[in-house]
Amino acid sequence: MKRRDNAPIRIGDQRLTLAEVERAARSGAPVVVEKGCISRMQASCDYVRKLLEERQVVYGLTTGFGKFSDTVIADGDVLRLQLNLIRSHACGVGSPLPEDTVRAVMLLRIRALALGWSGIRPCVVELLAGLLNRGVTPVMPEQGSLGASGDLAPLAHLALVLVGEGEAFFEGARLPGGEALARAGLQPVILEAKEGLALINGTQVMTAIGTLACADARRLADLADCTAALTCEGLRAVRDAFDGLTHGLRPHRGQRRSAENIRRMTEGSRLLTGPGELRVQDAYSLRCAPQVHGASRDGLDYIAGVLETEINSATDNPLIFAEEGRVISGGNFHGQPVALAMDHLALCAAELASIAERRIERLVNPQLNEGLPPFLTHRGGLQSGFMIAQYTAASLVSENKSLAHPASVDSIPSSGNQEDHVSMGTIAARKAARIVSHGFEVLAIELLCAAQAADYRGPSGLAPGTRWLYDRCRERVPFMGEDRVLSGDFRRISEWLRSVDAAAELGWPGEAEGTAEAGGPGGGRRKAASADAGEEEQDGGRSEEPDGPCPAGDAAQHQGLGAGSGPPDADEQPGP
Repeated sequence: MKRRDNAPIRIGDQRLTLAEVERAARSGAPVVVEKGCISRMQASCDYVRKLLEERQVVYGLTTGFGKFSDTVIADGDVLRLQLNLIRSHACGVGSPLPEDTVRAVMLLRIRALALGWSGIRPCVVELLAGLLNRGVTPVMPEQGSLGASGDLAPLAHLALVLVGEGEAFFEGARLPGGEALARAGLQPVILEAKEGLALINGTQVMTAIGTLACADARRLADLADCTAALTCEGLRAVRDAFDGLTHGLRPHRGQRRSAENIRRMTEGSRLLTGPGELRVQDAYSLRCAPQVHGASRDGLDYIAGVLETEINSATDNPLIFAEEGRVISGGNFHGQPVALAMDHLALCAAELASIAERRIERLVNPQLNEGLPPFLTHRGGLQSGFMIAQYTAASLVSENKSLAHPASVDSIPSSGNQEDHVSMGTIAARKAARIVSHGFEVLAIELLCAAQAADYRGPSGLAPGTRWLYDRCRERVPFMGEDRVLSGDFRRISEWLRSVDAAAELGWPGEAEGTAEAGGPGGGRRKAASADAGEEEQDGGRSEEPDGPCPAGDAAQHQGLGAGSGPPDADEQPGP
């Protein structure tokens, strides 16, 4: 986890942002649920109780699930139905999702449930916030979701911890869920009607993975502009390819931004050339870098817009409309919007790595590298230099091609053909995240090769922007005069690339948060209640006690929402 961020994220009528999701996931920012959300959840919950008292047949309240939706449940089995649901659906396999991903999932579940359309008691949502604020991380296997009805299997593992079952990580230990709650000073809940279904019906796993991967991919795009600029200097590229006059005639936003970034990085360079000085024009991997990087940037803007809409949406089923006196079974849980965006994310990230690998080839290939030593070593034959570094980059790019095959075009019917079209959105998100990770590895190799080329050309000829990048590289990895094991060098540079915000370091303008329209989440009739904010600051973010106590000590969970309820220890925590 990055340096702890103690500024609370307020869950209320304002939109949740992608940046806030990353803060909660990676910097430990605490979560506060505002009073207006508590009131709406309570109203929705009260309506569910009214339906039960009237003995109405409602999906998920008094019926089975999926193919069993026409099976009516006896009054005495309503609570057992919810517990059976999460136990039976906790079928995930594979490695646990990373800590930052699970924290993002928890925040997104809180956001979706707090909108007040799910019929869940406030105390259940407050317990979920308590887990997030006190550092209890449920063990959620990464495989098992079809992406409709949402992320059922992984979310069921999250729900298990809320009832004192399953497993969770706490203070570095993997513990039974009940023990993790007890050590954190929290108590489990007894689920009531609709609550088990509300906890596991939604797209929050694929959306959490996608939100973090999209944030990483945007930083990757900035870094790709940086490494491309240093490579251009190493290869004595023609500067005119990045001239704003050209890019103004094809004004895709991403293309113009990448061209501007490369111009900033190379301004003042004594290594770039004019047309005809060494050659008239360069190969596409240099000359077309703004067009290729920019297309990925535009794709990432679209993806961010989809994600921003999704993190502020109600994705439960059925949805409870207490004011209208209606319960509607629909399909907001279907992950197709996110699935398509995640397949697009895979393509955007794969292309950033693909063109970088071609630049690596030009740096090491003596037939292409404009007089640099073959494979960037002055004793070729006895030494291999960066020959196999290009192999590694090519291997990663080739693997990306397999991973980039869209998951969303696949669908396997389930639940007795009741769920006859599914999104595979979580598979798409996991693949996209892997491709983004590979992108950092490929850029690390490009940076090391470009820095080696700069050493041969003379670092004094670098522009101030590329000199910053070169210096940061050389602070971590020295010039390679003799063959050595490179995997450690790759790791050190890759770790730095993952941690740095190049745009912030270089003073570039900030990226837009996304393209989703502004406005209150969860529907037009919800109005902001700004008067609540000042009251919540004074009581640690805890709202008024909802009507009716929660079983098994649930009322105590209100303490879990305060900004001071997170882990009290040091400013720096290890990452997942």
